[in-house]
Amino acid sequence: MKAFTKSIVLVALTLTLTGSAWSAGTTVAGKWKGQFDSQIGLQRYSYEFKVDGTNLTGTATGEREMGTNTMAITEGRVSTNGIFFVEPLKFDDNDIRIEYTGKVSGDEIKFHRKVGDFGEEDFVAKRVTEAESTVEAKPAAKSETKLGTNSPAAKP
Repeated sequence: MKAFTKSIVLVALTLTLTGSAWSAGTTVAGKWKGQFDSQIGLQRYSYEFKVDGTNLTGTATGEREMGTNTMAITEGRVSTNGIFFVEPLKFDDNDIRIEYTGKVSGDEIKFHRKVGDFGEEDFVAKRVTEAESTVEAKPAAKSETKLGTNSPAAKP
């Protein structure tokens, strides 16, 4: 009877841990945005995460004064403790490993970002809602105004 009870407890514990990792994964999938100050100035990041079991894939797009780059994330995983992934960055002729660890809480991820041996930052990324995605996809129409008037310029 003891062996049977131990088996049931072990199965229940396994299902609990697997379910927790799965639910963390389903809450991470999607688009996220965050920004932070670093040694090279303000950086704005967009992340798109895809989850398959405990595997995390996707892209990280960084916008900074020096330009914009998009990298496929590697070594991604989701667990009950949070998420982890690597953004491999090539800067000049140097390969830089940027490691992220994050704790998901609702529509926020509190990240710790370690950039090789150069620096570390903490920041918060927020989920991009469906409405925000639609607004980004359809930029507002620009209207030109003639100098000295409040009227839009005539169309040619």
